[in-house]
Amino acid sequence: MKIVVFSLGCKVNQYESQVLAMKFFNAGFDVSEQLEFADIYVINTCSVTGEADKKSRQAVSRVRKFNPEAKIYICGCSSQNSSEAFYKKENVVFVMGTNNKNQIFNQVMSDINSGFSKDFDSYSELPLSEKSRIYVKIQDGCNRFCSYCIVPYLRGRSRSRTIDSIKQEVEILATKADEIVLTGVDISAYGLDIGTNLTELLNQLSDIAVRKRLGSLECGIVDESFLEAVAKANVCEHFHLSLQSGSDAVLKKMNRHYTTAEYKEKVDLIKKVFPCAGITTDIIAGFPGETQMQHLETVEFAYNIGFSDIHVFPYSQRKGTVAANMKQIPVSERVGRANELIKVKNNLIEKFIEKNFGRQEEVLIEETIDGYGVGHTRNFLKAYIPNATKGLLSVTLKNKFNDGIKGELL
Repeated sequence: MKIVVFSLGCKVNQYESQVLAMKFFNAGFDVSEQLEFADIYVINTCSVTGEADKKSRQAVSRVRKFNPEAKIYICGCSSQNSSEAFYKKENVVFVMGTNNKNQIFNQVMSDINSGFSKDFDSYSELPLSEKSRIYVKIQDGCNRFCSYCIVPYLRGRSRSRTIDSIKQEVEILATKADEIVLTGVDISAYGLDIGTNLTELLNQLSDIAVRKRLGSLECGIVDESFLEAVAKANVCEHFHLSLQSGSDAVLKKMNRHYTTAEYKEKVDLIKKVFPCAGITTDIIAGFPGETQMQHLETVEFAYNIGFSDIHVFPYSQRKGTVAANMKQIPVSERVGRANELIKVKNNLIEKFIEKNFGRQEEVLIEETIDGYGVGHTRNFLKAYIPNATKGLLSVTLKNKFNDGIKGELL
């Protein structure tokens, strides 16, 4: 029997889907994480924006095209937000939200073989696979309640795994993967509920010889001790620092607890320790009440920071959030401002690529395309290496190529 576990959205979803996929694999099923013909589909949904909700619902129709008779199981943030929208869909036999997604595995097994044991721990099964990069979830939930974000209402309050459980998982995965990404809904808050923190976790993982990468961070986590732990633990010099706006007035309305000056101070500290670090971010265009001048402040600030990449999103009104009740900017203006920021993003990517010409770097090859091994450097540049195979390679970065940089093996 073939089962597809398909994930939309964030790295946390990808991790949780990995765990589910391995459970099904260990139970003897043919399992894939790509959309293709299957008897059963598990769709792990996303609700970070209205567009994400739409894509999650559309995924049901997409899988039915592969097999009109398939059984479909739904979990994740979008179904937590609106289970009714999925129960109305043809072939959907089970819908749940975000808590303990292993219920999906149990439900499928129960449907196939009644009486199957339902006692499964969320973290007891490890996502052992042949992937070059594997995700490890260290934390779930969020306490920040940014005024635009629905996620804390869907995922709940911040909850951390113990250092021992994370370390045990990473030790096993270090023999299976070339890179491990530590991810969560808000990993900067890791440990605050159990008397520790992210810096201490990195120190405890420093003796495990595998390349590591961090998921999205809040700028407040950055200090000298944190950066020392990053270096000690073989963590890649890539920092995704969530910004959302380059205007202090807008940041305040977003309930973001920093100023642009504080954000820049943290970036300057990173660049002092890691001069070639990649600094990526998220920016919301057209937040309620954002003026044209405040939008231009964001444009100027992005250039001032010199991001290596930006995820640009037009503001999406989310029912149930504080911002949903604020005065909204017309969608056309949001999209227009997002398009302007995408041009800024593309200019900054070009500059960052040029900055890396001639450098020696470690590239993790993740796939092959037209005779090139394609992967990412430690600072998260997309790299194309002729005739390269999967794995970690030492290369010299040469010149711009396609949407990244071309390198040659040392």
